[in-house]
Amino acid sequence: MSNLILPGDLGFFSALASAGSLSAAARELGVSTAAVSKHLSLMESRLGVLLITRSTRRMSLTPEGELYLENARRILIEIQGMEEVLGLSKEKPKGLLRVNATLGFGRSHVAPLISVFARRYPEVEVQLQLSVNPPAPTEDLFDVCVRFGAPPDSRVIARNIAANQRLLCAAPTYLAKHGIPKVPNDLARHNCIGIRQGEEAYGVWRLTTGRGRSARTEAVKTRGSLATNDGEIAVNWALAGHGIVMRAEWDIERYLRSGRLVQVLPQYATPDADIYAVYPQRHQLAARVRAFVDFLALSFTQKSAPARA
Repeated sequence: MSNLILPGDLGFFSALASAGSLSAAARELGVSTAAVSKHLSLMESRLGVLLITRSTRRMSLTPEGELYLENARRILIEIQGMEEVLGLSKEKPKGLLRVNATLGFGRSHVAPLISVFARRYPEVEVQLQLSVNPPAPTEDLFDVCVRFGAPPDSRVIARNIAANQRLLCAAPTYLAKHGIPKVPNDLARHNCIGIRQGEEAYGVWRLTTGRGRSARTEAVKTRGSLATNDGEIAVNWALAGHGIVMRAEWDIERYLRSGRLVQVLPQYATPDADIYAVYPQRHQLAARVRAFVDFLALSFTQKSAPARA
C-alpha cells in the first residue's frame, strides 16, 4: 500500500505556506527552488489533488491545501507536545506558539512584548490573533490567551501576571460642562459610553464602598448616546469629551498621568480586571509556553505600576 502522506511532508508544507512562495521556502529550507517545486509536485501526485495554485509571482492555497495545512500544523503541534512531555525537547523553546489577546490591549501591550520575545527565542514561531472577546477555553484554538479576569473553567491554567482594575474616567472638558458625579446614582444623569464586551451585563456599572462586611455595592444602569465593542474607540470618545467611560487602568493610565482624562468617583471601588495568561493543562510542560508566560509575567512586573488619578 502506498503512503499518500509522509511525515516529512507535514513540516515541508507548513514551511512552504509560511514562506509564501517557492523561492522563499527554498531559502528557508536551504534547498533549491527546483527541489521545493519537485517535492510539492510529488505530494500533489500522491494525493491526487492540487494543494497550491502558483503563478509567476505568487502562490495561493487551494481549499484542499487549506485543509491540509490546518491538519498538518495540528499534528506537528501534537508531536512537539509529545516530545516535550517525554523530555526530548531539551527544554529549548521552539515551534509554533499561538497567542490570543484582546484588540486594544493586545495591540498596545502584548504585540511589543512578542517582538522582544521573538528576538530572544528565534526558534519559536509566534502567531498573534486579536479578538474582541477571549475564546472559550475549551475550544483549544490557542496555546496562550492573554485576557482580563480569570476564566470560570477549571480545565485550564490561569496565571495572574498583572494587577489591573477598571476605572471610571472622563475628559476635563466633559466634566466642566456637565458636572462631576458625587455618588453612583449621579451617573444615571450623565452620558456614559457603553462597551459591549464579554458576558457582563451591558450598561450596568457596579461600584462598591466600604470593606469587608460593611462593603456595599451599587449597580447603576447607565445610558448614553455612544456604544461600541472596541475599548480603544470608547476611550477615544471619552478623550473627545463625549462622556464617562469605564475602562481598565492599563489602557488609560497614560491619559490619567497627562491629565487628558480624570478619574470619576475615585472613592468607590470598581470591578478588578487582573491580567491572566490562560493555557490548557496539557501545555504546562511545553517549553515554549512556559517561556512565554514567564516572560510576560516578568515584563509586566518590570513595567511601572499604572497610575491612578
